[in-house]
Amino acid sequence: MESLRITKDNILNRSTELVTPETEEMSTAPALAGYNENVSTTTPKSMVPDLGWFDGDRTKFKDWWREIRLFFNSNRVVVADNKITAVLARLRGGVARIYAQRKIDKLEETEDIQDWKKFVK
Repeated sequence: MESLRITKDNILNRSTELVTPETEEMSTAPALAGYNENVSTTTPKSMVPDLGWFDGDRTKFKDWWREIRLFFNSNRVVVADNKITAVLARLRGGVARIYAQRKIDKLEETEDIQDWKKFVK
């Protein structure tokens, strides 16, 4: 059975090379390990730490809202529904919890696409 060999050269050239019986004994792992020394194989982490919860304390809102916007930017959250879901998931306690519950109930009643600007107001 033939298989494909991945080497540094064909990665750079975006090509593949068939492994023949004559070259089958050659290992491809060392070539990949040496080539990927500067490439992280783990899932990238957000540059912005988890925001925590917002409990409705108006004195903390400006800072929390700035962090939310940074979080969206850092994690490339651009779709309005995803932004709204992320905000509602972080509203806990006090007035924030009441608002979030009402908004979630309303979202469940309708299947309309949400408007981010309207939500922000």
